[in-house]
Amino acid sequence: METILKHYSHKIGINYWHFEWCTKYRYNMMKREELKNLVAASIRKAATENNIKIHILKVLPDHGHMVATLPNNMTDSKARMLLKGRSAYLIFRNREHVRLRYPRGQFGSAGSCAITVGYNDLDSITKYIENQEEHHGLSSC
Repeated sequence: METILKHYSHKIGINYWHFEWCTKYRYNMMKREELKNLVAASIRKAATENNIKIHILKVLPDHGHMVATLPNNMTDSKARMLLKGRSAYLIFRNREHVRLRYPRGQFGSAGSCAITVGYNDLDSITKYIENQEEHHGLSSC
């Protein structure tokens, strides 16, 4: 992955974030390819609406991983809130039957993980995300 530094008024740099999140109760909701694609598209749409650039996105049956860069004025917790909330709204709006499993409207679990990724770790994190099926022993994801 090519790293291009961004120029701001008083600094130069770029922050890569590795996000991980789970479905509520760790249900395997994204086992079917159709729903997996809908979840990925919803996350991408939520990211574009909030100026978050997704570099890598991997959706598995019960959780997902993503490497992204955030706007200069956005914290990781704000980004997680925007991505999880908006993507859940889009998922429930497009597939109403999914809401039956989540009556309170929360598709994701309360917690998630956000870790900054340095230049040296970027390639290893990329490989880790791309090889999630191997890591979790899933054959047909």
